[in-house]
Formats: sequence, structure tokens, C-alpha cells
Amino acid sequence: MRVPTWIRQHVAALRALLVLTAVTGVLYPLAVFGVARLPGLRDQADGSLVSAHGRTVGSTSIGQSFTDADGNPLRQYFQSRPSAAGDGYDPTATSASNLGPEDVVDTLPDPALTAAGEDDDNARRSLLTQVCARSRAVGELEGVDGARPFCTTGGVGAVLAVFGTRAPDGTVPHPTRVVSVNEQRGAVAAPFLREYRGVRVELAVHGADYARGLVVPVRGAAPADPAVPADAVTASGSGLDPDISPAYAALQVPRVARERGVPAARVRALVADATSGRSLGFMGEPRVNVLKLNLALDARYPYRGRP
Repeated sequence: MRVPTWIRQHVAALRALLVLTAVTGVLYPLAVFGVARLPGLRDQADGSLVSAHGRTVGSTSIGQSFTDADGNPLRQYFQSRPSAAGDGYDPTATSASNLGPEDVVDTLPDPALTAAGEDDDNARRSLLTQVCARSRAVGELEGVDGARPFCTTGGVGAVLAVFGTRAPDGTVPHPTRVVSVNEQRGAVAAPFLREYRGVRVELAVHGADYARGLVVPVRGAAPADPAVPADAVTASGSGLDPDISPAYAALQVPRVARERGVPAARVRALVADATSGRSLGFMGEPRVNVLKLNLALDARYPYRGRP
């Protein structure tokens, strides 16, 4: 007796389902689990968790903040780089800011809300202003010059909107109006630049449309090689980078040593011990794991508070 075609097709589909279920649903997961149990891989598979004093304090693979309840840096610890993951280092919201280098113009807050002590949800800081503000904050924390090219001394992007007839090359050789678009009237006393090509620079007004003006970032007199390293002012692609550059670690050594009351040379030695080289000798850059470094600090030179 010949079995109908539709029955044979269903039986073949059932066999394929059983085989694929066994391979992808049982054998493959067991194989992956077995490989993850191999020496040298077990720690990474378990999340690279780190314990201290009998409790889990973090992971060497996922960064975290070392701040107080108000978000202020704990001065006795090395600080991580900025994070765009959620409210900062949220492993459930890993992400980047997705802002590019041409994002230089802020959306200013409503001064009425600011005066009332409220946040304006429509306001937005450009990537440039975020970098400028972070550089200024790090400079103040570490006691160095936080100036960067294209930043004002107030910590916002030094950007002008230049109005006037445009030349064939896209420039405005004879401006009729110039506005410092990231400095808001009422928030600062005067623009970062008094005049631009003979035209007085105005402060920006909330709600005004400056889109027709030519956007002109102004480099300023800041050094080409800022004292604050790039990783101190930019977030990683994942927002969860556990490492900082040796340069950023070195910048923080004097503060940490001073807060803990130990010679800076001893703290530098801990930084050197926590520094990893390039992967396989040629990939990436040298890096310092912040959690490991701070745990080593607590173990060797416990923080006893300010005198």
C-alpha cells in the first residue's frame, strides 16, 4: 500500500523537527556549556565576577561608576570613563550616544523652567558640549587645565551661527549677524567671543531659529594636546567599558594619592600592575582595569577619610 504524499511530507517534517531539536536544543547548548567550563574560560563564562570581603563587588568585564549617591566622584578612587548606558553603566541598557562629530549645536532649555528649578525635557546638549563639560569637570577634579579646542571656558561648544550672503565656497565673508548658539542669554554674562569679522556676537535666545546661519566652530587658544585624555570625556560604544587608558589613570594618581595619604610613587606602582598590554601583542591599546585597580588600592592603602 502506497503512503499518500502528504503523509510522507509530514513524517519528513517531523523527523527534521526532532533532529534539529536534538542538535540545536540539546547537543549544541551542552557543547557550549562544556566549553565554558574549561580551565581559563570558566571565569569569563560566569561573568568575570569579582568578590571582596565575602561579597560580589563587580565584574572585570563590565564597568561601573565610583560615585556617591548624588553622582559626585569619590575622590579616593580612580574614576571610570563616561557612560551612555541608561543613567550610566546600566548593563540592561548598554548603548552608545549615537552622536557624531558634526553634532555641535545644543537645544537650549526653557529659562522659565530653569528659573523654577525644573528640567526641560526638550533641551539637549550636543556631543561637543558634552565633551567640553566633561573636560572642564575632569580638569577641576584633577587640578589641571581642562581646556579643549572648540570649547568655551564655560564648558560648552564654541560654535557660532553666522548670517549673511554666502560666497560660492559656502563661507560668509561679510557677516550681518553672529550668534553664539550654545551660550544662552541670561545664563552667561557675555559670549566667549566679542566680535567675529567685525560683527558683535550675540547670545542665543531660547526658541529662536538659527538654522539659516552658517555653523562655524571656533577652535580657540586651547592646546592641540589637551591635559585631559580623550577617554575621560567620551563614552565607549557599549557604555560598559571597564578600562581606562594609562594616560587617564596617570592623570588621577596625584588626587588618589593625596586622598589616601600615600606617596604618589606607590599609587603609580599599583597602576603599572593593573595595566594590560595590547591583546596578542598588537590589537587595541594598553588599558587599566578600574575595578581591579581600586580593589588593589583598598587592599594596600585603605581609605581612612580626610583628616
